[in-house]
Amino acid sequence: MSFRERLRQQREAKGLTQAELAARLGVSKSAVGNYETGVSMPREEILLKLFAALDAEPNFLFQDSFAAGSESLSPGELRLVRRYRSLPAKGKQAVAALLDAVEDRPAKVVPLEPARPARQIPLFASPAAAGYASPIPGEEYELIDDVGAPEGAQFAVRIQGDSMEPHIADGSIVYVARQPLQDGDVGIFCVDGATVCKQYYKDALGMVYLFSLNRRRADADIVLPPSSGRTLACFGRVLLGRRFPLPEGAAT
Repeated sequence: MSFRERLRQQREAKGLTQAELAARLGVSKSAVGNYETGVSMPREEILLKLFAALDAEPNFLFQDSFAAGSESLSPGELRLVRRYRSLPAKGKQAVAALLDAVEDRPAKVVPLEPARPARQIPLFASPAAAGYASPIPGEEYELIDDVGAPEGAQFAVRIQGDSMEPHIADGSIVYVARQPLQDGDVGIFCVDGATVCKQYYKDALGMVYLFSLNRRRADADIVLPPSSGRTLACFGRVLLGRRFPLPEGAAT
């Protein structure tokens, strides 16, 4: 007796219709009909559920077709059948429950993150003077990729000189956002036509101080009284990973 005949025999012995067995297996009635007529064989995961649904041992259903080399089952299917047959009853129930869970779980589609569009920002050149930079409109610049730039960076400047060391090294690039400054922020300024990178502070009397972070270069500080007549423009805030304290006595 072949597998298809034993399948039908066991189904009928259990009092199941093709439709009822199909419901237990999670397949169509026509699929069960194909199993019983030999048109097709159950997939590996369906086989395990079939054994449980019919309360039948694999060696019963495959008595005449369980030999190695049988055309009824692939080698992989044969291995699964043998492993399933060796399980205790609780193990078989666990396999059936796992198959139910896997088949009932919809495939999870993980959307791919859109690639970040390439962006470039201008890097302005710098005159050779301590603490000076040059983001003045119209001056020469090159476009650089913003990979690694802090969020919000709109342009970059290359610093020359030691007045901002060790926090901003000679020759390093700083990234700048066009934002208003608060006391203690480091910014890019244009003072009387010269562009500098300094720490900003404005006291209650309106006196503006542009400090060098390198206090050994305090000679490079700039002080602008309200009535000095000198011109001051701020190009933006330098985006640094931390804030720096103002020089001792500056806020008193």
